[in-house]
Amino acid sequence: MKRSFITSLILAATTSLLLAHGGVELGPNKGRIVEFSKNETMHGEVTVKGDKFHIALLDKDMKPVAVEAQSLVALTGDRDKPTKLTVEKDAKGFILPVIKSGDMLILQYKNSPDAKAIVARLEYDTSTCEKCSKMEWLCECKSE
Repeated sequence: MKRSFITSLILAATTSLLLAHGGVELGPNKGRIVEFSKNETMHGEVTVKGDKFHIALLDKDMKPVAVEAQSLVALTGDRDKPTKLTVEKDAKGFILPVIKSGDMLILQYKNSPDAKAIVARLEYDTSTCEKCSKMEWLCECKSE
């Protein structure tokens, strides 16, 4: 019991640091970069156009990758009962509905149908950073 309590505290502290303000990496289209590989050879660049997220695939040099056999599952909402989002695929990447500000976007990316899924998480916070005046989910300011 004591061990699981300590583990829970460590996980909570780590999670709060990961979700802390700023310092995110932006891609060539000024979208948020998420990692779709363990060795940084595949990235996703998340941008918003209208009421849709667009997730472009980029290689290690941040150059566009054609979408072929890759797949993406997107989830949001309560951890105990997540909502699966409808994901469309086009030649440049994936398109899915924008979630409400403050919610987490969980992306499960597969490079091929038989590959193990790589999970990327993104807090979609549209509040404005006081330092740089960008939305928090796109803020490049470093945490203090």
